[in-house]
Amino acid sequence: MKNWIKFFSIFLLILSLSLIVIVGWKSYSPFYSAEKTAKEAVLQNHQLKTVTDTYVYHGKDSYVTVIGTDSNGKNKAVFVPQDHKEKPTEVLMKDGISKKEALSEATKNGDVKKVLHTKLGLEKPGVVWEITYLNKQDKLNYVYIMFDNGRWWKRISNL
Repeated sequence: MKNWIKFFSIFLLILSLSLIVIVGWKSYSPFYSAEKTAKEAVLQNHQLKTVTDTYVYHGKDSYVTVIGTDSNGKNKAVFVPQDHKEKPTEVLMKDGISKKEALSEATKNGDVKKVLHTKLGLEKPGVVWEITYLNKQDKLNYVYIMFDNGRWWKRISNL
């Protein structure tokens, strides 16, 4: 009887771990597909020569942000819209503040426990850095900082 209990315990553990892996893999699949498609399009259209980072940005509209180097050796970000109704928008990284500067600006109030992510995205007023973090009370916070001048555009606190 003891062996059956061990068997079922191990079986249920393996089954639950397998289901977690499958659900996680399936849930990330659309993001991976969108990132891969945008990366291939940017490389094929010669907007970038090499790609260093790719991620999905959801604001008012959804974009895939592809960051890399163009054929002239300049660092550039290309925003590929997911609705395919408009052309991709490009911005030179030297024309705005860096990721490090945006993080510094967003976390200067000192209430940051853990930064979850920093993404470059496109919104109505222009290119923004989205910084998501947990504060010391474990509340979720979003800070949007304008890429071109480093000023705060929007803040969503204590979610």
